Amino acid sequence: MTARPLIGITSYLDEAAWGVWRQSAAVLPQTYLDAVSRAGATAVLLPPQPGGVERLIGALDGLLLAGGADIDPARYGADPHPRTGRPRPQRDSWELALLAAALDRDLPVLGVCRGLQLLNVALGGDLVQHLPDESHQTLPAGYVRQEVAIRPDSVLGGILGPTAKVSCYHHQAVGRTGSGLRATARSADGTVEALELPGRSFTVAVQWHPETDPDDPRLFEAFTAASRKEAAR
Repeated sequence: MTARPLIGITSYLDEAAWGVWRQSAAVLPQTYLDAVSRAGATAVLLPPQPGGVERLIGALDGLLLAGGADIDPARYGADPHPRTGRPRPQRDSWELALLAAALDRDLPVLGVCRGLQLLNVALGGDLVQHLPDESHQTLPAGYVRQEVAIRPDSVLGGILGPTAKVSCYHHQAVGRTGSGLRATARSADGTVEALELPGRSFTVAVQWHPETDPDDPRLFEAFTAASRKEAAR
């Protein structure tokens, strides 16, 4: 039997409540774990912590950059917009270090929402800090279903085809594209909805939340297939 690839998933470090407790915790929506498991991989959570990046990346077959809080605008040389969330320097530093090590090794990488933005910032790009209200996010928490147009000559196009209906929840977006990155999907208003780093084993990031759509596992299956090849090397 082929071994299940090991996928590291970045996680939140936030206040959470369970039982009689309310304290800081490493948390992640179950939908990420379910999506990875359904695709045939084993998930390992990677909460922000000091050190251990190189050893972790050396043990993993793929890295999934999960969604979450806004990236500190100082990371891309901007002042904060009034609607930008408070900085999470520990998470930013941790995930940027994981991503740098993964790219250096050419480990398969899948970015989701914040993960796409992190990839763009890591490679020298910047972000639009606030989009028009309710264009890609509704409040309270609710996904905006919209169609994106995908470049047919991209990795993503080979997985999903020329268009896809996706679930979005983001108030920020790609501004200047990072070095070497290619925008491979856009929404009707021109917002970048996917990025890829060509010439890699698998470096794909989407602005939407594919983990919330169990009826369409294609992206996670493709990521897992790339990670399985990494495990076999």
